[in-house]
Amino acid sequence: MKNTVLEKFKKGQKTIGTFSHMQSITAIECLGFTGLDYVVIDMEHSPVTAEGANQYIVAARSAGLAPFVRVDGVSRSPILKALDAGAQAVVVPCVETLDQVRKLVEYAKFAPSGSRGFCPTRDGGWGYAEHAAGSIEDYMQISNRETLLILQCETLGCLDNIEMITSIDGVDGILIGPFDLSIALGKPARFDDPEIKEAFARIRNACQAAGKMCMIFAGSAEAAKNYFSEGFDSVAVGLDTSIYISSYREIVKNSL
Repeated sequence: MKNTVLEKFKKGQKTIGTFSHMQSITAIECLGFTGLDYVVIDMEHSPVTAEGANQYIVAARSAGLAPFVRVDGVSRSPILKALDAGAQAVVVPCVETLDQVRKLVEYAKFAPSGSRGFCPTRDGGWGYAEHAAGSIEDYMQISNRETLLILQCETLGCLDNIEMITSIDGVDGILIGPFDLSIALGKPARFDDPEIKEAFARIRNACQAAGKMCMIFAGSAEAAKNYFSEGFDSVAVGLDTSIYISSYREIVKNSL
């Protein structure tokens, strides 16, 4: 049950992950040999279903990766199913308001922090894993600590309320969606623009002030290195489909 990403964060260590769209158990197993800390199984921008995410969570855990799941909206069912299947973090996109955030905490956290529904599932070894074999109260406390609620900051509403959002108990971190946030600010992908950089810094500072993890997506290793140097706790680098294509294009280019 130990969440290695959370453990590293508490020690002040950086973590690195990636997003997966390939809908392939083998692809996720292969990521276990790369040195990545986690993989984000993406239900928002891919056809991945709850059943598929269930399989990829198992593959990630078997490969030694922390399985994160990005759900497809601010709603109870996908969050509950991802956590019950063993996701160690749920990433929620399109967050706009404080009321939404409070609802998300209710969905993702057991009492007393929230009102997540209880059932013996894979998350607790169907009631037989060490962390779930004692009292229900102990299991709920461990789950609340070790399973993360990560909110994406990619809207003006989230940015405007970021200090209050990060202060809410049950919110474990923020993932900046740099493309959507830059679009919302009217400057698509202009990441060197002072306004964009100021927004990123504001989010990072809010997380640091609240003791919450601050994550960001990066499209390249160079961008990831820059984000780490700026003080981000974690960077999700690239998307497996894009990396797959670019790697083979490079092979073809250098082979002919």
